[in-house]
Amino acid sequence: MAQQDTEQERGGVLPVDDEGFVIDSGDAEERETAFRERGTSRPITVVGNPVLHRECKDVTEFGDELAALVDDMFASQRTAQGVGLAANQIGVDLKVFVYDCQDDEGVRHVGVVCNPVLQELPADRRLLDESNEGCLSVPTAYAELARPDYAEVAGQDEKGNPIKVRGTGYFARCLQHETDHLYGRLYIDRLSKRERKDALRQMEEGTPRYPVVPND
Repeated sequence: MAQQDTEQERGGVLPVDDEGFVIDSGDAEERETAFRERGTSRPITVVGNPVLHRECKDVTEFGDELAALVDDMFASQRTAQGVGLAANQIGVDLKVFVYDCQDDEGVRHVGVVCNPVLQELPADRRLLDESNEGCLSVPTAYAELARPDYAEVAGQDEKGNPIKVRGTGYFARCLQHETDHLYGRLYIDRLSKRERKDALRQMEEGTPRYPVVPND
């Protein structure tokens, strides 16, 4: 391991590969457990809550308050059995998401992204995957949604350091889904009117397996 990577790990920052992308698969279980055990699980906001339908505020302070929020997000994500969670899904108007997600090769990725920006892909990288997608904020509902099977996100980690994250397959879908959340867009907003109506019907007929915040 390069000296730079060693110094990053000591500072609580993930090491990076030769292309500058974080290596978020190392010690995944240990890191997720540490975040989660420090945190307190919070209920999930659901579609219709205003915080989910507007762009969140940029993260500008990278201190203890943000660290505590990240811990709570990992705890909430585990309670809800999710693979990604945006801050507005627990009612916090900040651009930060966490993830604990496997890619299609079964590699587990764990990390935090603040102020994410999804990178535009060249046409030859935009191979669409039309798999089912769900959302903790639209509980019990699923729909097929075409998304690129590769994604790159640039942002900052929980300490304010610039980072780049990339993923393939299911993990790529997760990165796109969570970034969408922080700009006020749910996956059902990308569906046709008929498909959106069906997803909301599924939600209405289902029972969430985790605590949610009822809308007034």
